[in-house]
Amino acid sequence: MNDDRYGADVLAGDWKRSSRPAPTPTDAVRDLVVEEVRTGFTGAIVRVEAGTVELEDWKGRVRAFPLAGSFLIDGAPVALRVPRTAPQGRARTASGSFAVEGAKARVARQSRIFVEGRHDAELVEKVWGSDLRVEGVVVEYLEGVDHLADVLRDFRPGPERRVGVLVDHLVPGSKESRVAGGIARSPLGRHVLVVGHPFVDVWQAVKPGRLGIDAWPVVPRSVEWKHGVCEAMGWPHDDQADIARAWQHILSRVRSYADLEPSVLGRVEELIDFVTSG
Repeated sequence: MNDDRYGADVLAGDWKRSSRPAPTPTDAVRDLVVEEVRTGFTGAIVRVEAGTVELEDWKGRVRAFPLAGSFLIDGAPVALRVPRTAPQGRARTASGSFAVEGAKARVARQSRIFVEGRHDAELVEKVWGSDLRVEGVVVEYLEGVDHLADVLRDFRPGPERRVGVLVDHLVPGSKESRVAGGIARSPLGRHVLVVGHPFVDVWQAVKPGRLGIDAWPVVPRSVEWKHGVCEAMGWPHDDQADIARAWQHILSRVRSYADLEPSVLGRVEELIDFVTSG
């Protein structure tokens, strides 16, 4: 007869988990702050949808994680679940800001935000429209950055007539960067802020995952970009009506700021601050 001096095998079973408390089932309500275990990303819940939860950190960065993943609240493990009741907390606009209940549209300011084209204007309206109406800011489009200098001469910016401009493809050496530099050096520069994003077109401001793709198609320089994208996606692209339908399909996938790339979000917020700070 053997005498088992040490009793049962202490390494038997899942010894790594034996000391861990079971996760507490927790409703994934808006504004609840959690930490994603694998990455250490910590943020407030801004949306729960289709098996994912989106967190926004203190810098405004938004990341999506599987709802069934591992999360902590104050160091304790939790199992997030779809809320069984309506989300609590103040309502937010599509831009992520708190909605002002009962707010009426403000009389339009003299200041303006200009964007390059109709698609840019429609995207800004969809995400920031509520905020802009509360602030009394009108968004107009230029039909191309080439017209910016003429538009500014006619508009005559000043201390009470500030102008914010959002342009595509604002990268070193581009036509857009040269135009922006010329405006900044001009006498009007102190009342005009030109910012932009690095994308060829505002379509790319929409996260590709919202369209079920990993990345936007690479289009040769010899091909008009929107037509090239439509062709690569297998969408009709024979005429402008086809392009318009493609854009409406893309725009329909945008529900809030979380569907847009951060490089665009920051620039629009910067423009709103500029034209409303006077």
